[in-house]
This record gives sequence, structure tokens and C-alpha cells, in this order.
Amino acid sequence: MTGKECVQRTIAREPAAYVPLGFYVVDYDTIEAVIGHKTYVRDKIACQLAFWEGRRDEVVESFKKDTVEFYRKIDCADLITFKEAPVVPPKDAPPTKFRKLTDNTWETEDGRVWMASYLTNDITCVKQPDSWVHAQPKVEDYSGPVEERPPDPSVFEAFDYLVEHLGQDRYIAGLSAGITALISLPGECGGLLSYYMLPEVVRAASRQSVERQNRRDQWYIRPGQDGVLMEQDMASSTAPMISPELFEEFCFPAVCERIGRARSLGFQTLFHNCGNNRPLMSYFIEAGVQCYQSLQTIPDMSLEGLKRDFGDRIAFWGGIPVELLVAGTPGECREAVGEALEVGAPGGGFILGPSHSVAKGTKYDNFMATLDEYVKLRDKYQ
Repeated sequence: MTGKECVQRTIAREPAAYVPLGFYVVDYDTIEAVIGHKTYVRDKIACQLAFWEGRRDEVVESFKKDTVEFYRKIDCADLITFKEAPVVPPKDAPPTKFRKLTDNTWETEDGRVWMASYLTNDITCVKQPDSWVHAQPKVEDYSGPVEERPPDPSVFEAFDYLVEHLGQDRYIAGLSAGITALISLPGECGGLLSYYMLPEVVRAASRQSVERQNRRDQWYIRPGQDGVLMEQDMASSTAPMISPELFEEFCFPAVCERIGRARSLGFQTLFHNCGNNRPLMSYFIEAGVQCYQSLQTIPDMSLEGLKRDFGDRIAFWGGIPVELLVAGTPGECREAVGEALEVGAPGGGFILGPSHSVAKGTKYDNFMATLDEYVKLRDKYQ
């Protein structure tokens, strides 16, 4: 049984040869430690600056070659996502005019201000242009016909390369046009406040978003991928950002539509959603999510509890605390692998992986110990 087949059967909650291993995403410092040279893969700050400067082909070539080299070298990951080979700017995209404000902030020509955190490897828009901040959205803004044109095929260059070179025996959790369950409107009444101040606008925006994403799927879901990975964070570490009642009223229809569409096209569905989503888990299952990723290391999201209460209806992917990969010891990481397999393997429907990602700051020795322990133990759990 190939790794691809093992993941397919696990997500379908059917008997598999062993518990598969997968990473939602691996940040650049771990990839560099494994392949032995610098990379743009998941170096989000360096990538953004390079794209702005017009060095798109240099970045994409790194995405392609370095991702394949990394997964071939570690050789035991059965599930690979599009996160290391994402959608990129089109091949002939012009550079973006920008100016440096400080050592870690930049302003782009559209008026947005971007701030980098080198500690977490993130670059984020921290100031929107005035036209967005002072917008007053109306239902009419989201009621017109949705017209979509196919994107330049070169935007999928990195991902298509990944599928071509690794997709024969690895499971590829691939692209779609996304999901927008939680709507964020512009203006002073935007964000979560819009659910109370502008509920009809939220409904209209959600309907339009679903229609647009449904139409774009024909280009974004790529030949050769095995499943569709959708993602949207909707919770803090204590609770969802929106109550279950509001989720059911405003968000659940969009989740059902987008997950249902992927399944109607013959793809398995995986869902990444950070935080304490236990109060929403039944909704995800009812919507058709087959595998849930991001088992934050808090009591409500413990693998044991999730398997006990929901494991007969959905597969779970995680189990190794990302905190241990960053701050623990190789011995602690080995113990975590064994504990996760002991809890997750019985009854099937379990994919081993970090509780979130192989984040920046992960110790190389911890990562390699995790892989080694998994390879030693995987045949024990069938």
C-alpha cells in the first residue's frame, strides 16, 4: 500500500496498512536544515519582498525544486499540502512599487502598510488605504452578477510541479478557490461587528463569495491532486470567534456549500481551522468535512477527547505538540510520537503530524527525532 493509498483509506475511515504521517506546512528553517542550502519556501518575508521586486521566477524555482528535494530527503511523509507550493503571481507580473519605512515596515503603492515579524516569519498588512477604512458597504455592493475569467496558468506553476514529481505515491491535499465562512467587511462596522450592525450585508457578501469560489474551482482544483484542503481560522485558544448560534445562521451555509462542492467533484475534504473549535465540530462534520487539522494543545482540543466524541465520523490529523518541536528535547518529541499513536491509532481515522505546523524555530534534532521515532513505530499501528 502506497502512502497515498494509506492516507486515502485513513480519511475515509477505512482500514489502512499503517498510521500515515503528514505536515500541514513546514517553515523555511527546517527545510534549509534538511536540504543544506537557503530556500524561499515558506520564508514569507523574503518571498514577499522578492515578488515586489520582480524576482518572481527566482522564488518559484525555489518553491519547485526545494520542496521536492525536502520531501524526497525525509522520505516518510505520506501527506503533502499545497502550502509549500502555493499559487504565485503570473509569470509576467510587473514589480510592485513600494518604499521602506523602517527596518520591518513597508508601504506599497496601493496605500497599504506592511509589517514583518522576523520572530514568527510573518508579514502582515497593518494599515489599509483610506478608501477601505471609510467604506460603507451595502447589500447592493454584493448583489451583482459574478463574472470570473480563468487565471494565467503560470500561477499554478509551483503546485503543478509538486503534483507531477511527488503525486504518484504521496497524497496531495491540494488547492481550491478557498472558503470564506467568516466574512470581514470593510469600514467602521466591519469585522465581527458587521454581524450585529450589518447582518444583511454579511449574508449578501457570503452568498457572493460562495458563488465566486464555486466558479473559480474549475481552474484552482488541479489535475492530479487527491483531496481539497480548505482553511480559515475562526477561533481563539478559548472559544470560537463567533457563537455557535451565529455560526449556524451566517457561516454554516457557506461551509456546507464549499465542502459539499468539493465532495461532489470527487475529492476528499480536509479542513484547517486553528483554535478551540470543539463547539463547532459537529457543524464541520455535518457539512461534510472528512479530516480536521489543527489540534491545538488545549484540553478541549485533546486528541483523546476528539477521538472519543467525534472519531466515528471524522478523521483527525495532528497529535505532536508544536511547542515540543520548538522548545522541547528529542526525547520529549519521541515520547510525544508514541503517545499520539497510542491514542490516535485505535479505530483508525488518524494521521500523525504536528498540532499545527513545523513552525519557525523548530529544532533540527527534534524534527529528526520525531521522524525517526515515527518510522520505528508506524508498523506497530495498523
